[in-house]
Amino acid sequence: MKILVLNCGSSSLKYQLIDMDNESVLAKGLCERIGIDGSKLTHKPTGKDEYVVEKPMKDHQVAVELVMDALQDAEHGVIQSTDEISAIGHRVLHGGTVYSDSIVVNDDVKRVIREFFDLGPLHNPADLIGIEASEAAMPGKKNVAVFDTAFGMSMPEKAYMYAIPTEYYEKYSIRRYGFHGTSHKFVSGEAIKFGGLDPENAKVIVCHLGNGASISASIGGKCVDTSMGLTPLEGLIMGTRSGDVDPAVVQFICNHENKDVNEVLNILNKKSGILGMSGGVSSDFRDVEKAGKEGNHLAEVALEAFRYRVIKYIGAYVAVMNGVDAIAFTAGVGENDIQARKLICDALGYLGVKIDDEANNVRGKETVISTADSKVKVMLIPTNEELAIARETLALVK
Repeated sequence: MKILVLNCGSSSLKYQLIDMDNESVLAKGLCERIGIDGSKLTHKPTGKDEYVVEKPMKDHQVAVELVMDALQDAEHGVIQSTDEISAIGHRVLHGGTVYSDSIVVNDDVKRVIREFFDLGPLHNPADLIGIEASEAAMPGKKNVAVFDTAFGMSMPEKAYMYAIPTEYYEKYSIRRYGFHGTSHKFVSGEAIKFGGLDPENAKVIVCHLGNGASISASIGGKCVDTSMGLTPLEGLIMGTRSGDVDPAVVQFICNHENKDVNEVLNILNKKSGILGMSGGVSSDFRDVEKAGKEGNHLAEVALEAFRYRVIKYIGAYVAVMNGVDAIAFTAGVGENDIQARKLICDALGYLGVKIDDEANNVRGKETVISTADSKVKVMLIPTNEELAIARETLALVK
């Protein structure tokens, strides 16, 4: 079976075609600047040269049609016809309080995705457009919605409820949801398998560290807590997001800078994080690290604060689970920043964590980086959200 995985952004569409017989990627690509001048499709079939199409894409339906053309292209394609595609898996940001698992798309699923546009204003509308574009381009094929919030739906009430009047939860579904859920579910599952842990009871902390960053705690693969909240703004310091901040900061800036709430939330989402803390050096951790090494004090503090917040969340999650069996690092920073992993783990000596410096000297490879006598297994597990979506899709359509 071949599964097409689509991940629609507001003006982009990422895709992979995966042969589920051996979980190999047949082709992948990216449509950029959808609805904007300069639209481009970059198509990379495995074992063949990259193929670029510069053509106007007025909407996601045109983008999906171009993807279908590229997949079937005589020279650059990997299938003869769309009949070879068994189903389409879609990364959907928000299922609200309704969906806690992936589901085959029907009219009710589309209604729910639409209903929660206000909780995922950038992604849910694009995700729905991608689903409807797929239905139009490949009539009769099953589409599966894989919700980014699904993993966090197993959190207990004590973890997901905010201490605000319950009427706001009842009226607007305001609660903690958590994001990066597809990644957290995949990595926690892989950590259990790779580490030879008890699949029913293993206590795993996943550190998804990148420009967007979050940490989850799970027992037996079920999420018990995660750092992001109603939106991806809560939790860790990120590339441009502030993470945890006293809500009164918003009021204070509004009053002193003559800004409204939306303007300040835009600052917290797009101009804060290590970009803001470093005095505007960059939202890219590599640039900030370089500036720190060159003597930029603010850049150095920004990175220290980022690692400090990670260490603090790990400690909190060890406490709520009453222990931890494994800690897994993933995503751009987690998979590639050797020093960050080392510094974070050095602060966990009280848990009996010991890092093998030679084993840790690696990037983007599934491996154990702790010593044999470490009381907690520490791993590097590359995330693969597209494969996770394909697996979820296959389970529902086979």
